[in-house]
Amino acid sequence: MRLTPDPGTDVDLGRVDLFDLDLYTFGDPHAIWTVMRAKAPLHHQVLPDGREFWSVTRYADVCRVLGDHREFTSERGTVVTHLGTDDVAAGRLMTSTDPPRHTQVRRAIGTRLTARAVAPWEDRIRQAIVRFLEPAVDGGVWDLAEQALRLPALVTGPLLGIPERDWDELVQLTAMVTAPSDPNFQHGSEAATLAISHHELVTYVTEWVRRRRATGEEDGSLLDHLMSVRAGDAPLTDEEIALDGYSILLGANVTTPHTVSGTVHALIERPEQFDKARSDPSLVPNLVEEGLRWTSAACNFMRYAVHDTAVGGGTVPAGGAVVAWIGSANRDESQFPDPHEFDIARGSAKRQVAFGFGPHFCIGAPLARLTLRVFFEELLRRFGPIDLAGAPQHLRSYFIAGMTHLPVVAQKRRTS
Repeated sequence: MRLTPDPGTDVDLGRVDLFDLDLYTFGDPHAIWTVMRAKAPLHHQVLPDGREFWSVTRYADVCRVLGDHREFTSERGTVVTHLGTDDVAAGRLMTSTDPPRHTQVRRAIGTRLTARAVAPWEDRIRQAIVRFLEPAVDGGVWDLAEQALRLPALVTGPLLGIPERDWDELVQLTAMVTAPSDPNFQHGSEAATLAISHHELVTYVTEWVRRRRATGEEDGSLLDHLMSVRAGDAPLTDEEIALDGYSILLGANVTTPHTVSGTVHALIERPEQFDKARSDPSLVPNLVEEGLRWTSAACNFMRYAVHDTAVGGGTVPAGGAVVAWIGSANRDESQFPDPHEFDIARGSAKRQVAFGFGPHFCIGAPLARLTLRVFFEELLRRFGPIDLAGAPQHLRSYFIAGMTHLPVVAQKRRTS
């Protein structure tokens, strides 16, 4: 989807379809969200097949829905592609559980992903990113969005304990999960694509665990650590390990590439911001936060109302699906002045909720922030102006906001 809205767009809320894939592939949901925040902060939509959901678009409401598990549960599923079908892994998959179990598992896994824990990986991450950028140095056309899909595997593959020979397959499978209608990743119908990718990813982790148990090998990787995690007094079952390993693979792969390509695209469109960051490297952490806010790659998350609940000036009935639109919250005028301006000096960008909010705040956020900081440090160090070499192509997904193609030409930075 386009990340810079057309302020002149007319919006008829009575005809809005937030599940229209063309809206995200070719259109501009930001114009719709702006009107919804002002006129319909709780919006109800019924799909042609009878499924229905309520949307919240204001920052405060999004934080409330994501932050209060007593009113809005994750136990029935959290991603909109599963709307209408309860998550079969509810209560076992970490992302589909509520506290206290969610907290127990998350705390045990999270010890390996704190800012302090991932800091020693910085040199290895930098080496991987330098290798990743090498093909762009010669000044030829380079498709950043296409290549960036593999970037998280270069960074997190060794951390997770996944051999390089498997990276490309896993990148493809995780893309199929999050964008099952995109022609670059679709295999048959959307339902078939989801079923295939889910089965293959869970099977991959299941077989990985089986081999580890059979050989007794340990390499200190995150997946190894997952085998020792306990929830309360009991260790995770092998099925739970496979499901949480599946979730970790998704989290590692699906958002960082789109934050990278979307932020670079914003810098290309605003060369003064590129020059500002290049002349003052201390702004790179701000650039990362603004890029996260701007792209909001995880466009939304879903919860279910536990009981009739007042929110956004209306009421969601018990059992109703509520979609919290991250992409809208990160452009809420009450939190971010001039929200549709990309400004790397924006102090308020640190309040962005691209990683979610509350108990399910992204467990990999420290690693993602480290990766993004190192990426932009190396990009700015190596390159001068970057130009588009063709039109961007946007991901066909209402869950992940991103691009499948961003052809660019980067000029090597001249040294004085």
